[in-house]
Amino acid sequence: MKIIVSVKQVPARDSALRVNSAGKWLDESDITYEMNEPDAYALEEALQLKEKLGGEVVVLCAGPQRAGQTIREALAKGADRAIHVEMDEEGPLDALATARLLAKAVAPESPELILTGLQSDDLGYGQTGVILAELLGYAHATIVMEVEPQGSAVRVKRELEDGWFQNVVLPLPAVLTIQSGIKKLRYATLMGIKKAKTKEVKTLSAGQLAADTSSTTVMDRVYLPQRSKQTQILTGDAKQVAHQLVEKLKFEARVL
Repeated sequence: MKIIVSVKQVPARDSALRVNSAGKWLDESDITYEMNEPDAYALEEALQLKEKLGGEVVVLCAGPQRAGQTIREALAKGADRAIHVEMDEEGPLDALATARLLAKAVAPESPELILTGLQSDDLGYGQTGVILAELLGYAHATIVMEVEPQGSAVRVKRELEDGWFQNVVLPLPAVLTIQSGIKKLRYATLMGIKKAKTKEVKTLSAGQLAADTSSTTVMDRVYLPQRSKQTQILTGDAKQVAHQLVEKLKFEARVL
């Protein structure tokens, strides 16, 4: 079984974020980057399927040259080869433009499965995998908890609201967006890191793919949230004050 895993490089969670001078995106000069955590779970699911069924895991990443670090990390964990779609655009593409790029890169591969993370840690659209499936004409399912290939189909377990689950059988090929936290992530071994240096990384450009990368959404302004302090004085006896406090913690602060 050939499985393609789409991964994205995003700013590390502990990076100090500053808006660039244009106010359109982040100042990338001091940012460190890492693999998008939801995509790491998609990669883990693909590697475990490969260990059970055999086949090939191909990493697909659209991003600038620095994204090569994330690609090598995926190869070190056990992916067989990679496709890097290099982009030089300043700022991110929207979900549709990204999916168009990925679809062009995926088409010649004819995979049985394409796995992505549920969403990205930076933009959080949660739409790229769904749009990719539509562009390719593949079946798709989101928020997937379990994946069980069955010949020419795949059975998946989806997480719904309020503790409910849904079991669905999809025809192959299919695109699945994987829920975070469903498996324990592996670390790259020293041997895996050494092997990653010799694995194939095919580099393509948006121009070579002849994909439409025009965005249908416009990033008007990026800014840091304004901090403000507010004080509320609760009045009444101890029982009334306690009741008011609990209500505010539940429905305003949402910490209970």
